Amino acid sequence: MPLYREHILPRLVHLAMSSKEVTRQRREALAGVTGEVLELGIGSGLNLPHYGPGVRRVVGVDPSATAARMAEPRIRTAGFPVEIVAGEAESLAVDAGGFDAVVSTFTLCTIPDAAGALATARRALRPGGRLVFLEHGLSGEPRVQTWQRRLEPLQKRIAGGCHLTRDPAALIESAGFALRGLETFYAAGPRPWSFLYRGVATVA
Repeated sequence: MPLYREHILPRLVHLAMSSKEVTRQRREALAGVTGEVLELGIGSGLNLPHYGPGVRRVVGVDPSATAARMAEPRIRTAGFPVEIVAGEAESLAVDAGGFDAVVSTFTLCTIPDAAGALATARRALRPGGRLVFLEHGLSGEPRVQTWQRRLEPLQKRIAGGCHLTRDPAALIESAGFALRGLETFYAAGPRPWSFLYRGVATVA
């Protein structure tokens, strides 16, 4: 359904990702980001107000033209240049070592080729650069996992391919990163959707 995917879904995602709880988690995850930043799945630009004064530039990648238009008010008020690149993170052509940080928030759950997107992230980072991530995913509790597996087919249909059972930490390590800090916890909200992974990784 192109109409739903291209015009309705970006607005629903924006509303869901604008809650007070998600905003608080974004603010905490992004507090230490500095330099030149590549953001995977920038969407409607909800991260932009939470980057600190050490950020010099943000290049955001997203396939949705509707989301890019929705990001314009936050781009105008950002204290640094912002460039939106239309396309998929997994097929993005970036200069090797061009960024100090790659940011992924609530993105790895939906990207069709998460491994390919993380390969892009790895290539984009300068020596010593960091992957900063905040993702929802597979719970550590078997009972919650059961519900995540039951709900995932419907979730993928109505939420643009969003998975409930991906393990972001395992995906990041499999892509050649070393986890330098990882927190897993439940945020406020229904448990199948609210188990979060927040952390930092560097190229191994």
